[in-house]
Amino acid sequence: MAHELNLHKGAPALLRNASLDTDEIWEVRRDLAVSLRMAARLGLEEGICNHFSAVVPGHPDLFLVNRLGWAFEEATASSLLICDFDGHVVAGDGEPEATAFFIHARLHKMAPRVGAAFHTHMPNATALSMVEGDPLVYAGQTALKFYGRVAVDDNYNGLALDEREGDRIAAVLGDKDIIFMRNHGVMVCAPNIAEAWDDLYYLERAAEVQLKAMSTGRKLLPVPPEIAEAAARQMREGDPASALMHLESLRRRLDREEPEYRD
Repeated sequence: MAHELNLHKGAPALLRNASLDTDEIWEVRRDLAVSLRMAARLGLEEGICNHFSAVVPGHPDLFLVNRLGWAFEEATASSLLICDFDGHVVAGDGEPEATAFFIHARLHKMAPRVGAAFHTHMPNATALSMVEGDPLVYAGQTALKFYGRVAVDDNYNGLALDEREGDRIAAVLGDKDIIFMRNHGVMVCAPNIAEAWDDLYYLERAAEVQLKAMSTGRKLLPVPPEIAEAAARQMREGDPASALMHLESLRRRLDREEPEYRD
């Protein structure tokens, strides 16, 4: 189901001469590879069709993204592509999947606050995108992490194979961080990779326990709005530091078990 993208051949001279080999950029490459590999371990990907992106440090008009045809578990720092918003692969061997380009390029261009964007069809969150009503009920503490941060795209239009669909999705996001894409999947947006990973992980956990509760056939008991808002505010205060520690724990695991991700 992956679709090839007809990219422009050759990057502009300015971009070819730019330094895209700094230590800071390699650190972001490694963090994105860590996130892809851990998503694979946890079953959050779907074949070769899902995609993670991150803005290139020092280059707000460029973004890193996983390449077409490679499973998440194969990702390495050097396998990731650097693309611009006009369809050029500026660095890397290969090309992005078409929907990855049209969603992520337009999202990063239209919403510069989004430093990292993770799109998956992870099973539990996707299941909640397929049922009527609000996807999250906010009946569990983990779900409260997302209280007031969720947009719902109710208009499934098929595959995102042009800029118009990417622009529409970016507009639906607005000032939120999470999009439940009806009949499709989810998109998690954050200032950086650590916070994107943290949200992705806990969103799927929140969806999982909600579905388990729903399967009992008994009525869910949402947290009262005033308490939900207060708890969400408490979580937001500690989220950046907690997210960084979460990502660091992933790095330590993969440094021991799959050190080739760093190459």
